[in-house]
Amino acid sequence: MSARLQTVPSADAKSDLYKSVRERTGALVSGLVPEDMMLQSMEDASPAKWHLAHTTWFFEEFILKPHVSDYTSPDERFAFLFNSYYVQAGPRHTRSKRGLISRPDVAEVFDYRDHVDDAMCRLLGEDRADASTIATLAELGCHHEMQHQELLVTDLLHGLSHNPLLPAYRAPEPMPVTSERPLSWISHEGGLVEIGHDGEGFAYDCEGPRHQAFLRPFKLASRPVTNRDWIAFIEAGGYETATFWLSDGWATCVKESWEAPLYWWLQDDEWWTYTLRGPQPVNLDAPVVHVSYYEADAFARFAGHRLATEAEWEVVGRERSIEGNFLDDTTFRPLPAATPSDEQFWGDVWEWTQSPYAAYPGFSPPDGAIGEYNGKFMCNQFVLRGGSCATAKAQMRPTYRTFFYPHQRWQMLGLRLADDA
Repeated sequence: MSARLQTVPSADAKSDLYKSVRERTGALVSGLVPEDMMLQSMEDASPAKWHLAHTTWFFEEFILKPHVSDYTSPDERFAFLFNSYYVQAGPRHTRSKRGLISRPDVAEVFDYRDHVDDAMCRLLGEDRADASTIATLAELGCHHEMQHQELLVTDLLHGLSHNPLLPAYRAPEPMPVTSERPLSWISHEGGLVEIGHDGEGFAYDCEGPRHQAFLRPFKLASRPVTNRDWIAFIEAGGYETATFWLSDGWATCVKESWEAPLYWWLQDDEWWTYTLRGPQPVNLDAPVVHVSYYEADAFARFAGHRLATEAEWEVVGRERSIEGNFLDDTTFRPLPAATPSDEQFWGDVWEWTQSPYAAYPGFSPPDGAIGEYNGKFMCNQFVLRGGSCATAKAQMRPTYRTFFYPHQRWQMLGLRLADDA
């Protein structure tokens, strides 16, 4: 996970960012009991306790150990337990067994965070010759932790969903009463455009270099696909009609016995869903969420349209201000549009594109372990855009790319239709 950072934040700004990010992570686990913090419901997910420790290890490994000569870790074995997949940083504990790490306990993990926070705050307050390098790495570490905040809440949702009591992470809140919004289209003339990060401010390495792309005239839907739309797909036999599906998608649908989005069930002829605010009736006019790429592509075919490319999404999305339902709002679920004209380009749900996650022309990962995050995953995954209700707003910019495998559903994943003009 590498940064392209040209402007170095001031000492106060970098300290404020660090403190605010670390405090938010603490707030996200407030109210959890140690048993909640140990949940690992599948290999793709990690326990909340592990997220707390891994994000701390990141600052320790890439900033404190190389730049503070007298820094001492509370326990050198933590590097083995809490490294994720940075091969050059050393050996790692098996990913699928993170939920078996009962020691160090939760209290020791919080002590570890306090230890690293004390060292980081002292370092960020120093006037040093390598202040620019440290500022770049600290901002990278903060954005890395923001990504893990998103994973923490979605991993916890998946873990809690296996409890027959369907406990609520946060107190239930009623959804607003809404009405159906008609779908209209946003047209774009296409042509030769530039996409990708321009080098100003923070970005991950995979967002650049900025480059040209040619687009045929196209149009994007004026809103995401809603639960109301998705129920029509279900009732029309969408999960039973192979011709809507890619071959791999249909095989996965049959193998996994998919009949609806993840966390949905029928109760007294009404669709319900499990959320971080507990079980609730499906809100018909909220964006559909927890659908895989395979399902999104099948729905688009059913609707007679297609998914957007990431270049199409970017050139339209960058004309919209970054406002929406993000992690900052603590709703922890997609909401219906606030106004009839709200296009919901940002927040609520990540939107699948048809673009494979691949390197842009001229991309090269940086040297060292810190460059491992993005480049080596550019295979067999698809790009999503726009952020979700579990994404920190500070992460968002028009060039931001996230990526998942086409079968995955546990993240806040939705879609927006597109078509040729």
